[in-house]
Amino acid sequence: MVCELRDTERAAKLFEGWQETLIWSCLQGVMGKVYGDSPESPSSAMAVLGDFCFFAGEPDRELVLYEPGQSGREFLIMVPQHDGWAPVIQECYGERAKKALRYAIKKEPDVFDRDKLEGIVAGLSGEYTLNMIDERLFWHIRKERWCRDLVSQFDDYELYRKHGLGAVIEKDGEPVSGASSYSGYMGGIEIEIDTREDYRRRGLATVCGAKLILECLDRGWYPSWDAHNKWSVGLAEKLGYHFDHEYQVFEIT
Repeated sequence: MVCELRDTERAAKLFEGWQETLIWSCLQGVMGKVYGDSPESPSSAMAVLGDFCFFAGEPDRELVLYEPGQSGREFLIMVPQHDGWAPVIQECYGERAKKALRYAIKKEPDVFDRDKLEGIVAGLSGEYTLNMIDERLFWHIRKERWCRDLVSQFDDYELYRKHGLGAVIEKDGEPVSGASSYSGYMGGIEIEIDTREDYRRRGLATVCGAKLILECLDRGWYPSWDAHNKWSVGLAEKLGYHFDHEYQVFEIT
């Protein structure tokens, strides 16, 4: 039996030591949900936030197949805690489960060079404007397909204002690049970054990332970064982060 865990603390031990802020968001009750095979003492658990699903504990087929309000979802990234989950995911989804690699970035709160980041921001060309995401930009971004993930996990601006933060570069009043919180947790955010296709390779994502990190530091928040490809790793390193390790996920389509 799969059930939503109202008391997420009951699953905390299963996820212990997993340095993933999306899991922390779920366990803290800030965003996302936690499901388990028992409401009292789960031996298997699943943390779900946005496109991500994290499996911990004993592999459980029923949990892997469970869709908590996600019917018709076109894409999901399943992250197994250990190798025991992989054959279960593959058995359940067959050809729909594509193996992929993601790249974990070290969480080092004191690693950032403020002067360097401020220099990057100051180097933005005068043809652009750089703004923090306010209510106007929040709703504007939600309507744009290419950048909606900058704010899409937040149901409304009030939740975003409390747990989110973002910087956007505009050209002629239209967003062309942004760095924002895919999710928020107590003490920080998980960074989402994107640039409109026709404005890529101009250094705009670097500027947005630098600005967002500086704003997080001013708030005492940690700007967590997890890379979906090596380009993202390279951008993270340019901003002061260090690569940690690669890990396997399953992209379900």
